[in-house]
Amino acid sequence: MKNFDIHRFISILKQEYTKWEAPTLKMISKKGGSVFEILISTLLSLRTKDDVTIIACQRLFEKARTPEEFIKLDVEAIKSMIYPVGFYHTKAARIKEISEILIKQYGGNVPDSINELLKLPGVGRKTANLVLIEGFGKEAICVDTHVHRISNRIGYIKTQNPEKTEFALRKKLPRKYWMKYNEILVAFGQTICRPVSPFCSKCPVNELCEKINVTKFR
Repeated sequence: MKNFDIHRFISILKQEYTKWEAPTLKMISKKGGSVFEILISTLLSLRTKDDVTIIACQRLFEKARTPEEFIKLDVEAIKSMIYPVGFYHTKAARIKEISEILIKQYGGNVPDSINELLKLPGVGRKTANLVLIEGFGKEAICVDTHVHRISNRIGYIKTQNPEKTEFALRKKLPRKYWMKYNEILVAFGQTICRPVSPFCSKCPVNELCEKINVTKFR
């Protein structure tokens, strides 16, 4: 594997990615709110299109915005507000359960460490890292399918799954890029560097990319 110029790669994408109108950027612009709202909206976004998540969050947060308000709602009411997000039955129950745990164990606050966040039901490393970044402004690396796929496609790392990608990036990626890496690569992956048949002809970092496992491109 050749020495990939990650500095040039990120510098170019930072100048370009806000122009692409990627769904993830719309989602980020709508997040705002408290750390708790960021946690809940991130949970709802799992396996759900960003546009669907945004509407569901708007309906949900009109009714409740804190753990104390959520425990007053029954699970069926939460289901109706977040439908049709993916796995809405499970997510509704988890929202209620998380609210109860936060009140009983954390004084109604969202914990600010990855180990404590991972103890919450339904919270995996992707969600925990995103909450640390967006909610607490802490240095973390959030890895989803886009980050995993693109980091390997360009030849920067060589890993088999998102969790291994996170730890590989922790060792290799300069810390100054950690917090923005997910936002940039998700927008890139949603618009240009598609999973199947990426738009290499209009990619601003085409010359840097190894195109590993790319068999068809436009």
